[in-house]
Amino acid sequence: MKKRVTEYHFASLAALLLFGVFAVCVAVVLLIGVDAYRRLVTRDEAVHDRSISMQYVAMRVRQAEGSDSIRTEDFGGVNALALTDSAGCITRVYYYEGYIMELYTDADNVLPPAAGEQVMEAGGLDFSLNDGLLTVTAIDPEGEQCILRLFLHSRGEAGT
Repeated sequence: MKKRVTEYHFASLAALLLFGVFAVCVAVVLLIGVDAYRRLVTRDEAVHDRSISMQYVAMRVRQAEGSDSIRTEDFGGVNALALTDSAGCITRVYYYEGYIMELYTDADNVLPPAAGEQVMEAGGLDFSLNDGLLTVTAIDPEGEQCILRLFLHSRGEAGT
């Protein structure tokens, strides 16, 4: 009789030990998965934050009516992208005091850069326009640089 009780305890102990090993393995796999997911989300957020300023500028340029309505200019000491609409109003996109700013005014109205609306936080924004190629250099708040190049079609060309 004593032998059966010992065998029973040994079998129970072995099953309990096997269950414990299984539970530890499941917990380790879950922790590894959570860590991998956290790293992927962090990386995706960083890429999104870096590219959103570029997407904003590209959208504003695509909304413009043609390459003749897009220019770069000095706007109160800052480099700005000026987009002129058919009514003669100008939308300026520029970097000012830690933010990408946008200011919509008529051509005669001269406002300072501080009058614009804050669009998003950034570390910098620069524009250059040469032979129909607009180069936008954006720096995110963490200091990562991203460059966007857009070829501007004139209003009469195919593909606009």
